[in-house]
This record gives sequence, structure tokens and C-alpha cells, in this order.
Amino acid sequence: MSDTSRLSVFKTYKLYVGGRFPRSESGRVYEVTDSKGKWLANAPLASRKDARDAVVAARKAFGGWSGATAYNRGQILYRVAEMLEGRRDQFVREVADAEGLSKSRAGAQVDAAVDRWVWYAGWTDKIAQVAGGANPVAGPFLNLSTPEPTGVVAVLAPQDSSFLGLVSVIAPVIATGNTAVVVAGERHPLPALSLAEVLATSDLPGGVVNILSGRTAEIAAPLAAHQDVNAVDLTGADGDLAKELEIAAADNMKRVLRPQPVDWAADPGTARLTAFLETKTVWHPTGALGVSGSSY
Repeated sequence: MSDTSRLSVFKTYKLYVGGRFPRSESGRVYEVTDSKGKWLANAPLASRKDARDAVVAARKAFGGWSGATAYNRGQILYRVAEMLEGRRDQFVREVADAEGLSKSRAGAQVDAAVDRWVWYAGWTDKIAQVAGGANPVAGPFLNLSTPEPTGVVAVLAPQDSSFLGLVSVIAPVIATGNTAVVVAGERHPLPALSLAEVLATSDLPGGVVNILSGRTAEIAAPLAAHQDVNAVDLTGADGDLAKELEIAAADNMKRVLRPQPVDWAADPGTARLTAFLETKTVWHPTGALGVSGSSY
């Protein structure tokens, strides 16, 4: 049988919620096209119900993920990077189609994204030393400041960088022990939905990352107002939408990372690692102070 007689096998993209791949609760899809307007796939059009389900899954996974050792989280994230490297060709093709790049430029974007994931994996057991510390005070005690994850973070992925930008907003959130509900870039969601397939077959527990595709404004509104979401990253929102979401997020005093121009190829620093960390301070006695000084 010649190759010309074969039917094309089109890929069915699905949401990623709680470690599973459901279709949208609404049954809706929307067309995804390349940079020249050519049809690529039908992506699921997530509903408000899908967003709420994703929050439930993220909350359920938070205890186990935040309670894991930082070293273990680093191992799991590194395994994800290994698998991304193994599927490099697929991501190069999807990024090239999404952003209208040549294969060589798309390859450079994918390589940078994998390197970025490895970089954040290496920070899992180091950020506590940078963001925390022991603080001597004037008395027979000291206090210890320790960074802890904020909780469930809603992440609006960037609209202009379908893979490097995507990795740059997801990896720091989960590296620090948070769980995430990610709204993929509206026009270019396919790399994000393919990333879900990598996460599902890695060691990452289900629910740590949940990925939705569809209309950014439609999905983001219930997430920003959700009482069980602790923080929102508004990177993928335009100015007017970001303002509306920030107002909604104030209802339960969510942490908010406002959108700002970002060069995704530049050194990311630690700002996104610390954006969704809380500092816990514990006071500890050191012993009584006598005439000869401290007793310890």
C-alpha cells in the first residue's frame, strides 16, 4: 500500500485537568490557525465549569506537592525537561507554525525553553537560602524566616511566546511548591496542550499543573474571582482585561503579578520564583541572658 492512499490522522487536543484529559464540559471547540491563517487543529474551548474543576484539582494536589521535599520537586522537574528534549521535533514544528518562525529559529526557542525548565528545576532547593534566613534580635531569642508557597496560582500564559514564555511562567510557580491553573495563549494554544501530554507521562502528580485553552477573558474571569485561588499571574491579559481581573482578585486579597513587557530570551532572575511565596517567621528562644552574657 502506497503512502498516498493513507488517510491523514489529525490530532485531537484536549484540556488537562487533575492528571486527566477531558474534553471541554461545554463540548465546544475553536479553530487554531498558523501565522498564515491555515487551519492546524480544533482546540477545546474551556468553560467556567472547566475552570472551576481545574481549581478543585489544583487545591487537591497542593498538600502533597507543597509537602514534598524541595530536592524531590527538582528531580521531578528535571525529568520533565528530559521528556521535553525527547519530543523536541514536535515542539519545534508547533512553535514554527504558531509564531511563523523558521525551523531553526523555532528550534532555538524550544532549546531555550528546555534550558529554562532545567534552570528552574535547579532552584527548587536553593530559593529558601536566598529568600529566607535567620534574623538575630536584641534578646534571648532569634527568628527564622522561611519562604512557603502561596497556594493555587492562576496563570495567564503570554500571548506572544507560545512555548518559551509558557515555560517561563509555569516552571517558577510549581518549582516553589505552588500548584497552577494555566490558561494557554488564545491564538497559539497547541504547544501548551502538548506540554500537558509531557506532564501527564512524567513524575509530576496530577493536578499540580492544569491547562485550559479557549478565550482568555472568558476563562480568566472566574479564576480571578474564585475564592480558592490564592494568586494570579496576569501576563497574558491586555490592559483593560488586566484591570478588571485585578479588581476581581482583590475580593479575597489574592497576590497579583501585573502584566509588563518581558524579553523572554533574557535572564529571568528570581523575580518569578519569589512572586508567589509567602514568608513564615518563627521565633525561637536561645536561652536566658545572665550577667556573663548569653547561656548558649
